[in-house]
Amino acid sequence: MGLVNAVEAIVSNLYEEFQKSYEIKCGCQHCKEDILALVLNRIPPKYTSSEKGQLYIKTLYLNPQLQSDVMRELMRAALIVEHNQNHVVNEGG
Repeated sequence: MGLVNAVEAIVSNLYEEFQKSYEIKCGCQHCKEDILALVLNRIPPKYTSSEKGQLYIKTLYLNPQLQSDVMRELMRAALIVEHNQNHVVNEGG
């Protein structure tokens, strides 16, 4: 399995949920990765080298407060990326 930051999968999954309730102005892969990077830089990593450890870390994130914290960081990051996009927006569609 190797060394894995289990928080990456958790944040990625919560990003999908976040998109359902918040309309992101640009949904391109670049902006998505910028949002995820901002969130992951603000949330403590949880590294593991086994599937058992990964499952344990994921159960920690079933805690509603931790989910709320991640969602708050997703909102913060989405607003930052929307106002500071690293690419030209094609207004012609």
